[in-house]
Amino acid sequence: MAGSSYSLTEIASVTNGELNSPRSGNTTISEYLIDSRKLGSPEGCLFVALVSKRNDGHKFIPGLFAAGVRNFLVSEPVHLPPEANLVLVNNTLEALQSLSAYHRSQFRNPVIGITGSNGKTIVKEWLYQLMNRDRNIIRSPKSFNSQIGVPLSILNIEPYHDLAIIEAGISQPGEMQKLRNIIQPTIGIFTNIGQAHNENFRDIEQKIKEKLLLFRNADILIYSKDHQEIAHVLEASEEYNKLKTFTWGRKLSADLMITEVSEAAGRTQINGRYLNKPVSVRIPFKDVASIENALHCYALMLYLGYDQNLIATRMPSLTPIAMRLELKEGINRCTLINDSYNSDINSLTIAIDFQNQQKQHEKKTVILSDILQSGRRIDDLYSVIGETLSKKGISRIIGIGKDITSQADKFHGEKFFFSATDEFLSQFPLSSFHDETILLKGARIFEFEKISKVLEQKVHETVLEINLDALIHNLNHYRSKLKKGTRTMVMVKAFSYGSGSFEIANLLQFHGADWLAVAYADEGVELRKAGITLPIMVMNPEERSFDLLFRYDLEPEIYNFRGLTLLQETILNASNKPSGEIYIHVKLDSGMHRLGFVKDELPELLNRLRNHPKLRVRSVFSHLAASEDPGQDEFTRFQIREFNEMAELLNESLNYPVLKHILNSAGIVRFPEAQMDMVRLGIGLYGVGFDNREQKQLKNVSTLKTTISQIKEVKAGETVGYNRTGKVDHDSVIAIVPIGYADGLNRRLGNGTGKLFVNGKPAPIIGNISMDTCMIDITPIMHSPDGIRVREGDDVIVFGDEYLLNCLAKDLGTIPYEILTSISRRVKRVYYYE
Repeated sequence: MAGSSYSLTEIASVTNGELNSPRSGNTTISEYLIDSRKLGSPEGCLFVALVSKRNDGHKFIPGLFAAGVRNFLVSEPVHLPPEANLVLVNNTLEALQSLSAYHRSQFRNPVIGITGSNGKTIVKEWLYQLMNRDRNIIRSPKSFNSQIGVPLSILNIEPYHDLAIIEAGISQPGEMQKLRNIIQPTIGIFTNIGQAHNENFRDIEQKIKEKLLLFRNADILIYSKDHQEIAHVLEASEEYNKLKTFTWGRKLSADLMITEVSEAAGRTQINGRYLNKPVSVRIPFKDVASIENALHCYALMLYLGYDQNLIATRMPSLTPIAMRLELKEGINRCTLINDSYNSDINSLTIAIDFQNQQKQHEKKTVILSDILQSGRRIDDLYSVIGETLSKKGISRIIGIGKDITSQADKFHGEKFFFSATDEFLSQFPLSSFHDETILLKGARIFEFEKISKVLEQKVHETVLEINLDALIHNLNHYRSKLKKGTRTMVMVKAFSYGSGSFEIANLLQFHGADWLAVAYADEGVELRKAGITLPIMVMNPEERSFDLLFRYDLEPEIYNFRGLTLLQETILNASNKPSGEIYIHVKLDSGMHRLGFVKDELPELLNRLRNHPKLRVRSVFSHLAASEDPGQDEFTRFQIREFNEMAELLNESLNYPVLKHILNSAGIVRFPEAQMDMVRLGIGLYGVGFDNREQKQLKNVSTLKTTISQIKEVKAGETVGYNRTGKVDHDSVIAIVPIGYADGLNRRLGNGTGKLFVNGKPAPIIGNISMDTCMIDITPIMHSPDGIRVREGDDVIVFGDEYLLNCLAKDLGTIPYEILTSISRRVKRVYYYE
């Protein structure tokens, strides 16, 4: 990530490091890289070799040196040619934090630090919307609020900024002290306190005190007295007696006293008193969270001295913050990435890095609007952007806006420019988009949603949302349980358990999975065509697909002599004989009695393998029958012993090392002593735990959602749906939902067996489920005392965070695997990062 410039000598001094070559001390660093896969230009780049439980950045240094990087911040000696510049420190993360803390100390203007359980990013972005016309603001990119994200955010502060807004997030005690030393906020905002990360704190009071550490030396703290736990800790703590506060509240006396909150026409009117005078603002939102976030912004602006009338004119123009970057299927075999979260250089770089993770298309197009309120001269700004796009390998730039159009000469390669979005839509031939990855990156005023609408592949309203952040979390959860050197094979068979093909494989390849496994050769071929280079095991190779195995470098699983014979004959008779060795994976039957060689067959198997030098065994493995069931642990240990004995015979007979693996997702957790050389991660990656304790450690990955097509009233005694099985015994309100058994909604869920969720409340399925639709009874929701109303177009959740896949499987009397893999291909998959 780009940041402020320091010489290597300065960096070594600030971090108490040792520079290996003093003569290179004047080398200027302007970019700080922590992920070797996101290298743009090596010039002026310092790679920070971070070390964690799951990874060690030092192992990527040789590859970066070969790519042209010459400057490295390291915590252990590294042997490189003399032209490499090394700053040796005790701890690279602490050194990065020290450098950013030093940089923060050079900034004399106000810094707003924001923490809390929820709302941090929204408040930060809304403050930017409200004040960027008056101030040159630098803010954290996206949700960069961690021990790594905060220092990178601080290093982006430039001399021309006159206000910084920085998020701080923590998950356990001891973290906020480090962030406070870096951020050093002059103004604090404590948004709220909630349940997130409760498991890591003794109680709510400890969590509040840990978050309050951010504001120990602040000039002022803004918070709501309605959060009585926060107010109580502040009032009871001698430590914060001298901390000045600016409070708002509806229940208790506060600096900004809220007297009335009312809704009208989708907007919220907020009335209150400030300095003994009536004040009011209106916001274009009606949900409780948005009202709270807006009030934090209101209080901050009052504290800074903004005129009440000016605040009242700006508040209605607040716009929703798209909290996620989405990947969707586009027209003409394109992949569409929509990132309308914000538009600045840092978020642009992050989005392009994600675009470059997608290997399914060689061509990459960026559609970019003017970048507003950057604080830089226009020619300097677009020179940097043009250079960034060039370094990142972007094939084509489409610029929209008067500023970017005036700087067209700063961009290289294929380029087109338009003064406005409507001009682009009316003049640019959309048919020219095909077989490419398209990134939409535009300021909200340019209405890029119009572009997204025409470039998105048209499908019906039922979608399966895939949370890529959650999937990465789950991957790292299982990796954290592995011994050093244990490899990971990830199951992406059956369309990645219904979650998608190359989209998931791209992510796994980017995050360092060692192997992928598919069920059939055509799945592997699809991944190869999408640019996946990882080794791929094919678990059910068929005779007619052996030529595809050779052509696309796929590795078959061999589990019986028939398959081995067919493979050997294909190699012998192939018109285009494979030039090198053919890698195979041998499956052994250790007791499950499904597929695999049994012990008595090993002598013949070994003899045939030795006599066919073209075949090389990559791994030998087996399958556990009941690793998740404590009642079957004795049998599981028997399987592990049997497998070890059989695998040892194979290893002794072959004159080269062979990888061993037997553990699945549950086995990784329950039988760590059997990790061997590799483990196979399957359903756990997709957020399904084998018991309640494990489920709490995982994040939900998939949400199947649809919308309400129509709402109608049905009189008592009438029926709903085919065969008249949905009988109504009282006047009811029924919602028709566009999801049916052709989408994967099992018919057994009909007639009250299953339920869907509307506005967080369950609505039973009434009548039989049709091919394309089903009906739900929303009568109790419509008549609920909390005033919730249901409208046509509202979201309907089949499963997700509020109704986990495990729960649906239990109601249906099946397993999560069946539900996920039954979701039809006609259901659109939407992939997103928070």
